Amino acid sequence: MPTYDVGYFVGSLSSTSINRTLSRALIRLAPKDLTFTEIPIGNLPLYSPDFDADYPAEPQALKDAIARSQAVLFVTPEYNRSIPGALKNAIDWASRPWGQNSFDHIPAAVIGASPGQIGTALAQQSLRGVLSFCNARQMTAPEAYVTFRPGLFTDDGEVTDESTADFLSGFMQEFRDHIERVLTVLPRP
Repeated sequence: MPTYDVGYFVGSLSSTSINRTLSRALIRLAPKDLTFTEIPIGNLPLYSPDFDADYPAEPQALKDAIARSQAVLFVTPEYNRSIPGALKNAIDWASRPWGQNSFDHIPAAVIGASPGQIGTALAQQSLRGVLSFCNARQMTAPEAYVTFRPGLFTDDGEVTDESTADFLSGFMQEFRDHIERVLTVLPRP
């Protein structure tokens, strides 16, 4: 059975991010043939086409991390009914310069947690539109909008609610199967 290397993005830069905690839960619940590496986004300068001819070190490291990944997972909060600016900035860097889009044909999944009742539904829709333009091969179902409440996750990612744990385990199994299907048809270099 092959092992798949998944790069994951946490859309929040907060040291107390509930989405970082969610990412730890997803990793704990994921099938054992998935390995995970966080792709950091906090030190990226703001994207400008002026850099396209000579990429700075941080954005090049971002592109290199995506190239080493066989799939990507986005774990993001919702800011003002959309994705956080830092995440959008990272996607802009990774998709440039023109013709060197790091997300082209990569298997991708989107999930997020929020204290609000609709979870991160609008952020995820916004992110899906961006990823569609970047030609990522998105897992479209199941959708996962996690309503966070205190005590749902421990700091190390243990899920305290059995039905939530079952749902997230199923989500990660679906993601694993999605990765296999996409890579069977569109192998990564």
